[in-house]
Amino acid sequence: MATEFQASLECAAELDAKDGLASFRNDFEFPKTAGGDPFLYFCGNSLGLLPTAARDVVNQELEDWGNLAVEAHFRGKTPWYKYHEVFHENLGELVGGSPREIVVMNSLTVNLHLLMVSFYRPTATRYKIMVESPTFPSDLYAMKTQMRYHGIDPKEALIEVSPRQGEVTLREEDVLKLIHETGDSLALLMFGGINFFTGQWFPFRAFADAAHDVGAYAGFDCAHAAGNVPLDLHANDADFAVWCSYKYLNAGPGATSGAFIHERHATDVSLPRYAGWWGNDPDVRFRMHLEPEFKPVASADAWQLSNPSILAMAPLQASLDLFHRAGMPALRQKSESLTGFLEYLIDSRLSQKLEVLTPRTPSARGCQLSLKLKNDAQGLQKKLQESGVICDFREPDVLRIAPTPLYNSYTDVFQFVQKLEALLP
Repeated sequence: MATEFQASLECAAELDAKDGLASFRNDFEFPKTAGGDPFLYFCGNSLGLLPTAARDVVNQELEDWGNLAVEAHFRGKTPWYKYHEVFHENLGELVGGSPREIVVMNSLTVNLHLLMVSFYRPTATRYKIMVESPTFPSDLYAMKTQMRYHGIDPKEALIEVSPRQGEVTLREEDVLKLIHETGDSLALLMFGGINFFTGQWFPFRAFADAAHDVGAYAGFDCAHAAGNVPLDLHANDADFAVWCSYKYLNAGPGATSGAFIHERHATDVSLPRYAGWWGNDPDVRFRMHLEPEFKPVASADAWQLSNPSILAMAPLQASLDLFHRAGMPALRQKSESLTGFLEYLIDSRLSQKLEVLTPRTPSARGCQLSLKLKNDAQGLQKKLQESGVICDFREPDVLRIAPTPLYNSYTDVFQFVQKLEALLP
């Protein structure tokens, strides 16, 4: 891919001119510098930009609230009673699941806890959970506390798969070997879809198949994968997955998150779970005290507890409409090229000053490159922001740069590398 690139602004401009997705940039609002110029924004892996249309969607719900009050549950433009169902088709298209396998609810860690009630049911002999290292802390806290709730010591039951000595990313064969060695003591494989720190994209199907081979469930935290890469969760045979909606899905801070439950489980109403009235069969949901027993609907919706926060869900409508119009195949194609351009410029101009931790193979990464600096990465991040660049810093010495195909350009990438080069000693 690098053969199409040159380390020049002219090359970046030519690539932008050929970009069939370039117009989507105009559908987002960029933060401005003190001088009024838009920041170069490479932090979609922490918080995606605001889709302009989200204002209209949120305002519509406020209008319905004001004009209809409780009647908006059934008479609003998007009736609140079935609001979560609005996302089934577009979100299912994005993550690779049918409408009955997808639900928008809660936050990521809450969803992880709820699904572990169903998919982590340890026995005396099958009780271990396998994760990648480093694991996102909130996931780790959830898994350890679930173990302790069951009276299990995480020091004995939690298996953290680390890279080989001197390496920073995992090898697929090492993970598969350890799954099979753990064997029938493994209850759950719980990996990030894309590792938050290194940006490594894991092979879902291979890992799910290996977990199933030993009788374990396979779950994935797709916080850094949803909206970033094609997931095909159903085809990849994940038992379940969870994700947040405020990163690449651009639904705003604290936005309602989502979950996938494979149809073989989603339609199994006998599966243990925590219950709440919004997971009840909608045909009897409002019978209240006349229906004292929980009657789960035969879909992922059954994992819902309470009626959802409409204002926290609304912006996701605007974002998913953009994804639907752009199409994940086109977004993935641009993502590989855009991230490849960033990689090419770094290799051409900065290879002696930093190290790329993210895998070099496009099929093993999304749009994030994690850059290891030789010193004071946090100080450099602050200087970059002063120069008009927003990215993020992770301890101890890493900057994460995420050129997002929906709103970043090749010119953004070139200008970022220029600024980075000027600031590096």
